[in-house]
Amino acid sequence: MQNTKIFAMAFASVYPHYIQKAEKKGRTKSEVHEIIFWLTGYDEKSLQEVVDHRTDFKTFFEKAPQLNPNASLIKGVICGYRVEDIEDELMRNIRYMDKLIDELAKGKPMEKILRE
Repeated sequence: MQNTKIFAMAFASVYPHYIQKAEKKGRTKSEVHEIIFWLTGYDEKSLQEVVDHRTDFKTFFEKAPQLNPNASLIKGVICGYRVEDIEDELMRNIRYMDKLIDELAKGKPMEKILRE
C-alpha cells in the first residue's frame, strides 16, 4: 500500500468526491456529514475549517475530536483490503471512512452505516 501519498493528501481534495459519490446514488451531503461527524467527532464548523485549511489526512485523523468507539465494528473489503485487517491505524481510519461512504452510496440505511 502506498501510504505516504494518501497520508499527505489533503482531506479537502477527497471530500468533494465523497459528496459526489453519495449524490450520484441519491444520497445527500448532510448524510456524508453525518458519517464524518459520527466517525471523527468533527462538527460542521470544525469540518469546514479542515476543508478550508486543506488539512492532510494524517492531521485530519490525529486532530479528530473523538474517533467513534464503534468504528471497530466496520468490517468488509474496500480497495481490495479487509478493513479490519489493516494494521496501520491511520490507513485503517481512512479505509473506515471510505467503507462508510461506500455503504451510503450502495443505499444502506443510516442506522446500519452508523452501527446503531
